[in-house]
Amino acid sequence: MPQPAWHPDSLAARLPFLRRRALVTQATRAFFTGRGYQEVATSYAVPAPGEEVHLRPFRTEREHPDGTREPLWLHTSPEFAMKRLLVAGAGPIFQLARVWRNGERSDLHAPEFTMLEWYRPGTGMGGLIDETAAYLRAVLPPVVTCRGVATDLSRIECLTVADAFTRYVGADVLATAGDAPALAAAARTRLREKEDWEDLFFRLLLERVEPRLGRSHPTFLTHWPAAQAALARRDPADPRVAERFELFVCGIELANAFVELTDADEQRTRFQTDRARRHAATGPDWPLDEDFLAALSFGMPPSAGIALGFDRLAMIASGASRIDQVQWLG
Repeated sequence: MPQPAWHPDSLAARLPFLRRRALVTQATRAFFTGRGYQEVATSYAVPAPGEEVHLRPFRTEREHPDGTREPLWLHTSPEFAMKRLLVAGAGPIFQLARVWRNGERSDLHAPEFTMLEWYRPGTGMGGLIDETAAYLRAVLPPVVTCRGVATDLSRIECLTVADAFTRYVGADVLATAGDAPALAAAARTRLREKEDWEDLFFRLLLERVEPRLGRSHPTFLTHWPAAQAALARRDPADPRVAERFELFVCGIELANAFVELTDADEQRTRFQTDRARRHAATGPDWPLDEDFLAALSFGMPPSAGIALGFDRLAMIASGASRIDQVQWLG
């Protein structure tokens, strides 16, 4: 039977990983403050945690002095709060935030973990990719090894989703957008029962594309189909795709980034679409985040932002094989 996390032998086994994590934390703060970022801290319990279809937040409740009760949710990301701060003029900003995602547990997932998020007004996707690569090189050794995969940080690979599907799936993912049978035929696979285009897209991504990414060098997987980037701006040069990227290092998905959508009307439409899908699957939950939409209407500066799984970064830095090894009490 495994020892509890509080047992001295259990902590002793984790200490080398935890000490490396602490050094990465210190280096992270030095990197961002040295670049003119302000560290911020936002509320963890919020009235509306966002409209992401596939994330399940934890519910809690606030008791007011007059006896009334207010339902709240532990946030799955500080994104919406940090964008409000961008509207207020606080940027550039970063945060090391505790976040919660219910129903997640594996070697790479925990229901409670730390997210590093940063936002810089006036930056586009290319600038954010360059800054992210510089951050990795500032806090990690030149070559990192995790879960049996060694990655050299001396150069990076940038690959669009369309090019990745052409290379690893043999399908034109943009030409078949919304047409599940066409994508299945191009990928030479059979549609599963009740599998729609989005389901098939993610199955092919997980089975054929992601295992090939971020191995010898970090991979930035860019320009996602617009339907898979609910908070990102459409690419002005090709509205079929959005200015989003994911980062892979040591074969691990490490970060998700957007050139931020600042159009409140388009954001409302996307929120409503995702709400309808989520409610069809799980029923009503929280109200639409009208305060966030009001902030967007007031005016958010053109910005780019990224959410990076800090526990996974600590795994990569220390060579840990499981996320619980880099958590003090998982």
